[in-house]
Amino acid sequence: MDPFSAEGELLTIHNAFHQGQYQAVLDFDTSSISQSNVTTARVLKLRAQIASGDAPGAKSIAKKENSPDFKAVNAFAQYSLGDISSAEKQVEQLIESSSENATVQILGGIVLQAVGRTEEALSLLSKHQALITQIHLQQNRTDLALKEVSAARKWAQDSLLVNIAESWVGMRVVCRSSLSPSPFPKPISIYNQQLTQCLSTVQGGESYQSAFYVFEEMAQTPSSTSSKSLVSQAISELHLGRLPEAEAALNQALQNNESKKDIEAIANAVVLATIMGKSAESERYLEELRKEKEDHVLLRDLEEKGRLFDQAMGKYAAKVA
Repeated sequence: MDPFSAEGELLTIHNAFHQGQYQAVLDFDTSSISQSNVTTARVLKLRAQIASGDAPGAKSIAKKENSPDFKAVNAFAQYSLGDISSAEKQVEQLIESSSENATVQILGGIVLQAVGRTEEALSLLSKHQALITQIHLQQNRTDLALKEVSAARKWAQDSLLVNIAESWVGMRVVCRSSLSPSPFPKPISIYNQQLTQCLSTVQGGESYQSAFYVFEEMAQTPSSTSSKSLVSQAISELHLGRLPEAEAALNQALQNNESKKDIEAIANAVVLATIMGKSAESERYLEELRKEKEDHVLLRDLEEKGRLFDQAMGKYAAKVA
């Protein structure tokens, strides 16, 4: 029996992990799990430990084991701690010796993608369509991501992970109908009106709404709520133009983790505050993000865009005779 099927003994812990319920994963009782699934359950627990901010603790446990699964966890923990070079070398060694191991494929693929070795990551992850979908979205290849989730849907009708991946793709559908180019500048009120109309069309709004239903159900159901699902709900609300609702969901996500800040909640709070014209809040969240994770992708992107803007501005600087 597939341990991740509706009748499988790993379904609950697997779904909890992908819903971002990391404490539930850590608390999951594995005493009655069959021997063949113990390693998979332990790996999920260690991944949840890393996701919860305790990569050193997970690393100390993983390095005591000698199987490829735990070596892969050790490499991933090193990557999470910023030791990128060591993690990459370990992954290379594991691929040479244990490329058929599922944990090596998943965690090795994540590390390879993170260091820019995308083609190697995609090759290693050939059996893991949700992660392939993520990579294609990072490449801005929504067409390839859609192809992956469509293929996954054929064999995984009731899979939560496939539902989540399908929702990721749905929020990347481009809305084109109302925002046609115009040779004349439009007042912002007219643009916003057209944007609202566009979000209600099949090209954008329907897929956004479908994604919202998936994330709202996870976020608002007591048995499945987490900061991760709340952030996902907030992003889908933002796509639908429901800014106050997005703000409420993000605030809830931020309040859920007072002892350990949710990095993605902070990053999305920066974006939302900027869109809402709340510059003081945006700056406050930016400072908080710098404090919590100075190398976050949003900060790197802002730095790059600032540098490009300065270069462009330099071309038009006034010349003193």
